[in-house]
Amino acid sequence: MQNLHHAVAVGGIELPGNLFLAPVAGYSDAAFRSVCIDEGADLCFTEMVSSEALTRGHSRTQELLVRADNEKAWAIQLFGSQPAVLARACEAIIPLEPLVVDLNCGCPVPKIVRNGAGSALMREPGKLADIVRAMSLALAPAGIPLTVKIRLGWDAQSINYHEVAGLAVEAGAAAVTLHARTRAQAYSGTADWTAISQLVRDLRVPVFGSGDISSAEAVLRFMVETGAAGVMIARGAMGNPGIFRETLKLLEGGTSPVMTTAQKAEIARRHLALSVVYLGERTACVEFRKQFCSYTKGSKAGAELRNEAVHASSAAQFEGLFQRWVEAAGI
Repeated sequence: MQNLHHAVAVGGIELPGNLFLAPVAGYSDAAFRSVCIDEGADLCFTEMVSSEALTRGHSRTQELLVRADNEKAWAIQLFGSQPAVLARACEAIIPLEPLVVDLNCGCPVPKIVRNGAGSALMREPGKLADIVRAMSLALAPAGIPLTVKIRLGWDAQSINYHEVAGLAVEAGAAAVTLHARTRAQAYSGTADWTAISQLVRDLRVPVFGSGDISSAEAVLRFMVETGAAGVMIARGAMGNPGIFRETLKLLEGGTSPVMTTAQKAEIARRHLALSVVYLGERTACVEFRKQFCSYTKGSKAGAELRNEAVHASSAAQFEGLFQRWVEAAGI
């Protein structure tokens, strides 16, 4: 079988591979990205960063832009609704040397949409194109390509991904990622991979996809069915960074390894340890509560452990939970 894992040329640069960690608010921080890289992710995207907050120097925004020590290549995703502000945000992050910058045109969260950002831009293709043009021009002196992540459309009655993608490329986007759901669907229903196949056929730039990528087998099926240049894994990586290692084996023609609970727990330990380094123990443990819930989803005794995890506030408490998690599985 053809090796489906490969580098991808985007604009004037080359991405090291085509397995990406998608930007996921509240999850894809430096610690989690670091673990995903260790597990085989080729490129990880930051949580989406507000262009308004970035240009105003908000401290929380600076925390989102902390780069993990093992991130030789990384990507920053920005969101906003004003071309001039997003252009200034691009200029502000050039010194951070991201490999690519991505524009979020897909977030369905109401507070983002109300401000005209995220998937609200799917309703204003002309404005979206103006934003892409302004950002591309701002990044051009540094040779950093701009990519755009979109949805199928606002709802089932306004499917316009093809038009939007075309306008984005004309305005300077070097690649397009399609989350194959509408804003109205949010994260429910089934992703329409045929729409991604359509963009692959019609666009002159690389097309990446996301949606319903929950396992290594799903990635393989996605790559074969769509012909996409790469895949962004979002919820499929939550509590399961090992999905990248498993996927690499499959895409390279091998057999996907089955991870034991002990192996998953070791990844979770590394994840928490890195969080402590970046955030300090107290904050790291509070933030890790939701991560622990993701790691133990579907595990034996998982519900009991999760009930305790929501109150854990020290690394020692989590270590006890890790041990019990492995003991309950018996492997």
